[in-house]
Amino acid sequence: MKSKYFDEWRAKYETMPGAKKYPHVFSPITIGKLEIPCRIKYAATEDNLNTHDGYITKEDIAYMAARAKGVAGGICTMQGVTTDELKMGQGYKGQACAADRKFLPGLTEMANAIKEQKAVSNYQLMHCGRVGGHWAKKAEGPSAVPQRLRLFEPVEEMSHARILECIDQHAFSAELGVEAGFEIMEISGIVGYLLSNYLNTYTNRRTDEYGGDTVEKRFKFVGDIIRKVKAAIPEDMPLIIRLCAWEQLDDVNGNTMEESLKTYLMANEAGCDSISITVGWQESTVPVISRDVDQGSWLWVPKKAKEFGLKAPVSMAYRLFKAEMADKAIADGVIDYWENCRPQIADPLMPLKFLEGREEDIRWCVACNVCLARLFRDAPMTCYINPTCAHESQPDWYPENVHTDDPKSIWVVGAGVAGLEAAWTAAERGHKVTVFDKNAEAGGTLLDARQAPYNDYELYDVTTHFGLAQCQKRGVEFKYNTEVTADMIADELPDAVVIATGAEYSKPAAWEGENIISLHEAINDLKPVGDNVVVWGNKKPAIGCALALAKKGKKVTIVGEEKTTGKDINPSFRWRYAIFLAQNGVKVYSDATIKEIGDGEAIVRYYDGVKFPVKADTIVYAERVSNNALKEACQENGIEFRLIGDAATPRGVSGAVHDGYKTGLRI
Repeated sequence: MKSKYFDEWRAKYETMPGAKKYPHVFSPITIGKLEIPCRIKYAATEDNLNTHDGYITKEDIAYMAARAKGVAGGICTMQGVTTDELKMGQGYKGQACAADRKFLPGLTEMANAIKEQKAVSNYQLMHCGRVGGHWAKKAEGPSAVPQRLRLFEPVEEMSHARILECIDQHAFSAELGVEAGFEIMEISGIVGYLLSNYLNTYTNRRTDEYGGDTVEKRFKFVGDIIRKVKAAIPEDMPLIIRLCAWEQLDDVNGNTMEESLKTYLMANEAGCDSISITVGWQESTVPVISRDVDQGSWLWVPKKAKEFGLKAPVSMAYRLFKAEMADKAIADGVIDYWENCRPQIADPLMPLKFLEGREEDIRWCVACNVCLARLFRDAPMTCYINPTCAHESQPDWYPENVHTDDPKSIWVVGAGVAGLEAAWTAAERGHKVTVFDKNAEAGGTLLDARQAPYNDYELYDVTTHFGLAQCQKRGVEFKYNTEVTADMIADELPDAVVIATGAEYSKPAAWEGENIISLHEAINDLKPVGDNVVVWGNKKPAIGCALALAKKGKKVTIVGEEKTTGKDINPSFRWRYAIFLAQNGVKVYSDATIKEIGDGEAIVRYYDGVKFPVKADTIVYAERVSNNALKEACQENGIEFRLIGDAATPRGVSGAVHDGYKTGLRI
């Protein structure tokens, strides 16, 4: 059976450059009995945009409609719905609910919004298990195993009667999804949610029929849900399940990979038409989706699943951002269709832009996990590099919708992240924009940051290349190797000035000596660096520099005044840097100062007053102060100005992106 818009999309692909460049991604696939025009799937993710009692909002519908447009005829999955009205399974503040018929109108509106974009609508059932209980203040699972992550609620063991009720609730919620008009049914059993809790030896310690010492015994709960849901949906409706292939819980005696792969075969036999393959739990101590994991790293996992004997079509999403990677993986038979989530948080239209041959217009995900950090702190979804995320219902949040009737001559001083964002956004609205930079190339602070290890170059590639492409398309003029002065502003009198001059590395006034150098000089090998290095500062720039020097064989010590190392790094990524520093032998003294600099050493004063020497052939200063020197010139000449990015206050890339974009919208 063909999906509704199958023939229309297949005809359209014939005329599109991306279908020729990525022929396997844009080839049809059959899942169950449903034929889909391409092999693209937007994976479910929570967004905390719905009401706290589970009703779907216009903001969530607009968010999903944008992603539905982006899959270019493929599958678009709404966020997972909780299945019990007591909210034991609700893991997120704004998670949608499908435990009662009163939620049907919102679900129907969501299905219609996805289908209006000519995508194939997918509905996901998601009981969050030990990650749940957000409002109930207690989670439920097969056994009352204490939480390793303190932000989650205590776990209550489910009774036999509660297990049977939970299975029935999944079936009821599935029926609502069918009635709402969704075309595919999906069950989530990943990252520590309820189904995965029953499969795992660590979280399932039951001795009744829903537990046991083999994965076959522990599969009963999952199998019962699959069969009950399968019976509740039409015979020709595909059923997908998301399960973990490698839990990465070896440290607590979790399942082996072989045990997890067995669950794929059992799920297929129980009635699932396709498997979405995942890796890791939220309790895992091994990184899975952060930027330090190379793109394409996990493709060996679906390959192993197929070698294990799995015949059903498989997809995988983790760190598989680019169409060329997915196309090759499909061609090689490693996956059958391309699943993505965070790349379409960063750019809802990413697959469509691939299809249309507009790859330079893609805002690439930088795998920073800000989206997850927001969700776990009960905040609405946002994105590190996409300022429009969660604003899809607000037309005036897009520059093409707020064209100016009063075009101005705007100078943007600084071609870093903030400056480029402000420039292209203002130009899109109709302003005449000129960008100045004292350097020979764009990038600002990221010209230094890209030298740091663990794929930090992606920050530069993503933001700078995107910003330049957008500026060039809109006729923005660039003047490199040009330092704007107060006299230039007074002579030319532009209508408005955007001061995006960034921040400067600040050397304490009392420090003297040839062995004291800036981060810029150290990380770019502009001055010699000794074997023993002290980096002054314990925020992200200092950490990146310390790691880069450690990778070159230097013995590095970080000394910083902040109590928390990496305070400016989002919490869902900060723990990774703590591990990197330890792995590379970098010593860290936070809540500390450098009191004296002597011959080959620095005297460090710790927070408790204790002083001690640290070997220091070279001292690198990495603390930053804003460079906002042009502010007074604008004020003196009565010129409208905006101070943005690090020129306003030193911080991360996200602040620069959002600052620049909003400035371009409003100037």
